[in-house]
Amino acid sequence: MSYAVQTPQRPLPGTYIQTPAVSRDQSVQTLGLFPRSSSTISQPHNAPQTSGQALAPRTQSAQSTTKTASETLSPIERASKTINERLTQELGYPELDAYVGQGISSEYDISNQPAWAPFQKDKVYPIPDRIFEQYNRAQVSTMMGLFAELNYAWIVIDNACYLWDYTNPNPDLVGFEEQPNSITAVRLVVPRQGVFVPSITHLLIVATTSEMILVGLASQPAPNGGQSVALYQTHMSISIKGMDVNVIEGSAATGRIFFSGRAGDDVYELTYQQEEKWFQNRCAKVNHTGRGVLALAPSFTFSHKAQQEHTIQMAIDDSRRLVYTLSSRSTIRTFHMRPNGVLDLVIFKPLGTILNNIGHMTSQSELISSSMRIIAIHPISSQEASKLHLMATTSTGCRVFMSATSSYGQSITDPSNAPSSMQVQHVKFPPPEPPASQLNRYPNSTQVTNYGGSQGINTSSKALKQTRFATRYPPGYFFCFVSKDPQVASDALFVAAPDPGRIARPQEPSRSTRYSELGLWVNLGSRAEDIGLASPLFSAASSPTGFANELAVQFDKPAVEVAILTNTGIHTLRRRRLVDMFAAAIKHGGNDEGFEGEVNKFIRQYGRGETAATALAVACGQGLDIGSETRVAAVADPEVLEYARKAFIDFGGKPLFNENSVVDQTVPAIDMVRPSPRHEALSLYIARLVRSIWKAPVAQESMSPNGGIAVLPSVRLAKLQDVQRDLSKLQEFLSTNKSFIDGLAGPEALGRVSTKHEEVALLAEHRALHSLIVLISNVVEGISFVLVLFEERIEEIVLSLHNETRQQLRNLTYEGLFSSTNGRELAKELVKAIVNRNIANGSNVETVAEALRRRCGSFCSAEDVVIFKAQEQLKRAAESGSGSEFGRNLLNESLRLFKQVAASLSMEQLHWAVNQYLSMQFYAGAIQLALNMAKETDRGNRALTWIQEGRPEQASWLCVDSRAATFRLRKSCYDLVHQVITTLDQNSSQGPDIVDGQHTLASKRRTEAYDVIDTSEDEVFQTDLYDWYLAQGLADRLLDIQSPYIITYLQRKSSEDIVHADLLWRYYSQADRFHDAAAVQLALAKSAFDLLLDRRVEYLSRAKANASTYTPGIGRQTRQVLLREVSDLLDVANIQDDLLQRLKADVRIAANRKQDVMKELNGTILSLTELYNGYADQAGYFDLCILIYQAADHRSPTDIRGTWQNLFERTHEETIERGEPQPYEAVIEQVRSLGSRLNLSETTFPISDLVPLLERYAFEYQRGVGPPTWVLDTFLDLHVPHESVFSVLEGMFYNDEAPFQGRNRCYIANDILYVIQRWFHDSSRGTGKLFGDDSNVTTILQTLQMLQQNGLDEEKMEECQELRMKIDHMLR
Repeated sequence: MSYAVQTPQRPLPGTYIQTPAVSRDQSVQTLGLFPRSSSTISQPHNAPQTSGQALAPRTQSAQSTTKTASETLSPIERASKTINERLTQELGYPELDAYVGQGISSEYDISNQPAWAPFQKDKVYPIPDRIFEQYNRAQVSTMMGLFAELNYAWIVIDNACYLWDYTNPNPDLVGFEEQPNSITAVRLVVPRQGVFVPSITHLLIVATTSEMILVGLASQPAPNGGQSVALYQTHMSISIKGMDVNVIEGSAATGRIFFSGRAGDDVYELTYQQEEKWFQNRCAKVNHTGRGVLALAPSFTFSHKAQQEHTIQMAIDDSRRLVYTLSSRSTIRTFHMRPNGVLDLVIFKPLGTILNNIGHMTSQSELISSSMRIIAIHPISSQEASKLHLMATTSTGCRVFMSATSSYGQSITDPSNAPSSMQVQHVKFPPPEPPASQLNRYPNSTQVTNYGGSQGINTSSKALKQTRFATRYPPGYFFCFVSKDPQVASDALFVAAPDPGRIARPQEPSRSTRYSELGLWVNLGSRAEDIGLASPLFSAASSPTGFANELAVQFDKPAVEVAILTNTGIHTLRRRRLVDMFAAAIKHGGNDEGFEGEVNKFIRQYGRGETAATALAVACGQGLDIGSETRVAAVADPEVLEYARKAFIDFGGKPLFNENSVVDQTVPAIDMVRPSPRHEALSLYIARLVRSIWKAPVAQESMSPNGGIAVLPSVRLAKLQDVQRDLSKLQEFLSTNKSFIDGLAGPEALGRVSTKHEEVALLAEHRALHSLIVLISNVVEGISFVLVLFEERIEEIVLSLHNETRQQLRNLTYEGLFSSTNGRELAKELVKAIVNRNIANGSNVETVAEALRRRCGSFCSAEDVVIFKAQEQLKRAAESGSGSEFGRNLLNESLRLFKQVAASLSMEQLHWAVNQYLSMQFYAGAIQLALNMAKETDRGNRALTWIQEGRPEQASWLCVDSRAATFRLRKSCYDLVHQVITTLDQNSSQGPDIVDGQHTLASKRRTEAYDVIDTSEDEVFQTDLYDWYLAQGLADRLLDIQSPYIITYLQRKSSEDIVHADLLWRYYSQADRFHDAAAVQLALAKSAFDLLLDRRVEYLSRAKANASTYTPGIGRQTRQVLLREVSDLLDVANIQDDLLQRLKADVRIAANRKQDVMKELNGTILSLTELYNGYADQAGYFDLCILIYQAADHRSPTDIRGTWQNLFERTHEETIERGEPQPYEAVIEQVRSLGSRLNLSETTFPISDLVPLLERYAFEYQRGVGPPTWVLDTFLDLHVPHESVFSVLEGMFYNDEAPFQGRNRCYIANDILYVIQRWFHDSSRGTGKLFGDDSNVTTILQTLQMLQQNGLDEEKMEECQELRMKIDHMLR
């Protein structure tokens, strides 16, 4: 009966799967060899039914294990993630549309403390005396203005224009005097690319009463600082007679130039090109409006002649391709610049429409009326705001923000699409009026208006009612010049600037962001003529969101500077950053109480994190102030720095353990801690320092003019040095104050905690702060590495890299260099390239490597220096020749150095070193180095335990076994050893080992190499080496290896592969360990390998021979036990082989069944029970059944006698059927064969039964056939004792057994006589006693006498008498 056992599924965690019961096939029958009659077929046994059915296993997916990301993050990865979060947070700064929304406002914060002023007066540059000298010669007109982007001022005196560098104490005048007409307007614009030579950076547009002239202006840095300017004639001009041009504006993006005059409101364009064409001059003017503008304007009838409307201002927004004009009647026109040179009027916005729009937002205000004028317009680019397009300033000081939309009321996102309407979005009313007495002081303020206070919106302030002109610069700096007294030639300047800290952090999160501004009154003491931006346009981001974030760039970009030209000089105002305000506030705070008050004020307005970040920046020297000599310098007052340090440490807050977020135990408690604001401040400060380089590529490739490659830094090296210097100061600050900062103070800080939650919070704080400190160190060293890289001939270094490495360099960003493993590995590759280049150029590697290690130690460690030294020694050995003594010494020294830093070698370096050693036939060194590196990669020898456990691919059902990867890493080293062996064997086989009685050099090197291999104690290597030998067909080498690991290896492998098992017993035999060889051969014979039966018999035969051989150290009893087991199994195997051969030739078996039978028998050695019941008994192979009795020690006389009888009968029948030989001859052969194989066993070869059976067979079936004594000869020839045969025959004679009764007794009597004759003959030839002993003699004589008296015929009577006489004769 067979049972199909189902293997249950592995239980999954959290589930309970029922294991199915054993399933039994109720209809299985024992399959017979031969068909039987229906009466002999046994009925199937009906197994009892189980009480319950087996349930099928339920399929259930494995539960995923929850792992927090922070558990797997390294410190540098955690810090990098934090910096990216801070940079993303900075980019989320609200766009202008978010806080300048629909409605009105009038909030200003105008503090009475100078520290809170948004701008600070920097310097006042006087107008040179030479200008006054020229001014005094004026006859018609004069004008003044600024080219602030160049730090130049200009003055027009009649027909001449003079420029000078106002920052130079003794400037040279650059004049344009080459035309006779009075100048009416001057403008500096950017030319269209490709028209002029590259040195012409600007165009000076000079409008006179007769013509408009283009003058080329070349600007370049001056040796003593500033800019040097030179003017060049372009010979380009157009006629503008009668137009009285007063407004000129240029597009920096396209180079187009527009202008208008007092003669009308038409908009003209000055076109210019490099060369004249057939129908087009080099320079011309185009009227883009004509009468079309007047056609759109409403017509009014007046009783008196109206003044001609003309353009008073023109402004261009390149981001949207829009041109705005403001007319003398406060009408705003919007034109769209099309790519084909067309300028379309798209919006016409008269003052009345604007007032109508404002009327929907506010009630009656005297500041918003028809009597006011719009005095200035200011474009707002799409980079700054997505909805707002324009800000207009009224003569009453109101700022009107307008947005333009398409015909469907949607915002314009594509600059190629023109807007069709414009609406007022927001109106910002002036600040409260300051007391007149305070206008005489600088800086001055009137009062503090609380943000969102209860006073409401002030729509009636007349503080800016006499506004002469105003301007706005991104991200919202507003400069308004007010003439308080028309009789006094002096202006008061009101400055407003956004408060980025409060905009980024509204005090009431539930409310929308308000338009927070800081205000400042400045008394210029003279009349303002012009204003200009002396620094680049502000931009913190390329999109509206994050664009205005001044906090993000306060350490990354210079502060904004504005120049104001008055009739007494040029005043410069510098934007005060939040860090500057904090430094000034704590400086003027006075005592400790005042200091705490200022810090608390900062915390209330800007939050604790921003305050701590600002304090940290001041403590690290970022605060700037204008000193007594009107120079901007870092705040170095020790008291201020100490207060800043104290603010960062004492007001930095504490980490917070959030108990409410702990919902289960899958997330560690340390991840439930929110780090302190101090950590936020530190990460914010770091992010602001590195923001400009973090995502930037390290290097950029381009084509050089000569056709090669040029590799340039994407960030200026000076900028990198600034970042490095600031981070080094931060590093020094943290190192100095770490004992005072929770999270950096060390283990002693844990003694101050009182609860478990506080301890966890402190540990989380330490983890967060430590990661940032690691990042700081990485950035400082990373920048040092980049500086070193660009100090070298980087193009040569890049060309020496592999294509893959070169592509990685192109993609490498500073973030990747500072915080990723791949970035640091790439940097190390570049360091190697630098060193290799210097070595190739003849430089001392030690000097180069030490210099690299000092500047960027983590990229060039002490181990790297040793590697470089080893490589240099190896190259010198190659130059000296490996055959020389000096060369061999260099090779040995390089090997010593390589072994010293084997743990730090990369696979590429190992490959290079091994190949170099091979080229110089230093085989032993190559092998030793590879083995050392393999050992260092797995110091815990995890690969060996993996091999010993059967090389599992999975450590558990959930995860892959990491030890497999460790083994593969070690194997990559061993593969190099295989390469060395292959090369060594090839080279050494090409010549003799001994010449003139001496070993050759090749033979010595081979011996050295194999000594390293054979003496290696690396079991993993030895295992891999043996595997490789077998794969290469070098199995015989294993037999010659004298290593303790070969036996362990073969033993481990022998259970998996028969080849290894064969090698194992061969190895034992060769080592004279015969007992162990026999044990392996026995195991092979019994194994489950796919072996044929004859192969198993062969193993058992060899095992029997080995087990019989003496083995030192093996006791006799142990050897006998093994020998007995082998012999018994060999007997069984021989029986099975006999069965196999018999059944193979048996024609009674069906063909399909025979194939199965052959497969069953020609393989694993079966049990005797299976052989007997399944095959021998069914087939009627009685001789084999007897052998099975013998092997199984079966002692049933009845079974044995019956089987012998069946054997004789079957033999007789088969012989009769065949016709040959004689039946008795076949029987004789069976008896002789079995007697020999049974060793005349008393149990299975019972003489007492066999003699009567054969006697009866001979009498009944073979009477008269063959020799009459063939039965007795058969036994006696088998050396059955004569006494035994005599005793059986004697018993048969006396017992009168059938059929030997009566006259037939003579047959037995004759046989007795024949046996006695043979006995006498055999015993009389030797020296022993006759018939063995005297008792036998007596018995024989009595028997012969009895035979003479009855039973013998006449012939035999004579023989009997003669025999008696001989016996008597022998006895005398």
